[in-house]
Amino acid sequence: MTTANWSYPTAIRFGAGRVAELGAACKAAGIARPLFVTDPGLANLPITARALDVLRADGLAPAVFSEVKPNPTDANVEAGVAALREGEHDGVVAFGGGSALDCGKVVAFMRGQTRPMWDFEDVGDWWTRADPAGIAPIVAVPTTAGTGSEVGRAGVITNLAEHVKKVIFHPKMMPAQVILDPELTVGLPPALTAGTGMDALAHCLEAYFAPSYHPMAEGIAVEGVRLVREYLPRAYRDGADLEARGNMLSAAAMGATAFQKGLGAIHALSHPVGALYDTHHGLTNAVFMPYVLEFNRAEIEAKAGRLASWLGLSGGLGGLIDWVLALRAELGVPHTLGGIGVDDARFGEMASMAVVDPTAGGNPRRLGVDDALDLFRRAADGRLG
Repeated sequence: MTTANWSYPTAIRFGAGRVAELGAACKAAGIARPLFVTDPGLANLPITARALDVLRADGLAPAVFSEVKPNPTDANVEAGVAALREGEHDGVVAFGGGSALDCGKVVAFMRGQTRPMWDFEDVGDWWTRADPAGIAPIVAVPTTAGTGSEVGRAGVITNLAEHVKKVIFHPKMMPAQVILDPELTVGLPPALTAGTGMDALAHCLEAYFAPSYHPMAEGIAVEGVRLVREYLPRAYRDGADLEARGNMLSAAAMGATAFQKGLGAIHALSHPVGALYDTHHGLTNAVFMPYVLEFNRAEIEAKAGRLASWLGLSGGLGGLIDWVLALRAELGVPHTLGGIGVDDARFGEMASMAVVDPTAGGNPRRLGVDDALDLFRRAADGRLG
């Protein structure tokens, strides 16, 4: 029997209205003076004011940091660490979408480190270089249902000097407390609902097909795909549908739980695009999804048949791809890279970046530079076969 090391998420408070427990969650995590990390678009919204009011009513003293780009950068992290230290904050509340969550987690991680952030990239055992005592506790509150970063042990940060997205990892970056409150996602516009929801689907699909042995993660991925199939169209059509919103929050958390089993070429291709063109990560994943599924056909056909049967789809892998195409069309996701503003000027550069991305190693089929270049061209031309 294959051996493996497994770990699973943290304390999660799920349900409508649970943001009212944010102060209690901070106290459970040992936080009295949180740095509230969010993005500029959320900073002045009523849901943010409500969360801050909850903290203050519980006797906590938050300060807001919102210098976070949609694809967070090393400069964002450095500014956040400076704010954390200068304000003598003892923890972080990461509040928002994947960008705020990733940035907030890395800010908390870097609070007491003396080495550069890039020394903790998710390569081998580099995480052991960190001083665990210097990591501040984290409470995570997602306001989108996509990345699942609230239950992850890493943050994706863009290195501005190299124009490359890098994964910073440490086991203690897992938030101590998580609040999944569907009421916080009600105001998410349909386009962002689609993009973030497709990100959750990408996580579940790639985790399911990753060749490593992790049956618990694989089972979670399967159910995550089912939840997306049932509830993402509903959340897209009616943002006030709390049942759909709640189930999509669950699907997002499940995707991030499952992808400790691995990710693959969808993410490996998407990361260079996001780093160079600053595209929305989930939407970029959605564009690449059917092309990568077809690329992996020989290695995933049998497993795709089982998944398709579970989802009530006929036709095995072909039926699964047809469903993905139909879902994308229903959600207004472009079929080609041109639809998200990406031209062919840097395909060669991005192909070289994709094959060394940490997620490439989890793809069921080896991804070479020529393969990546062909996939970029197919995604530009809209050619599946």
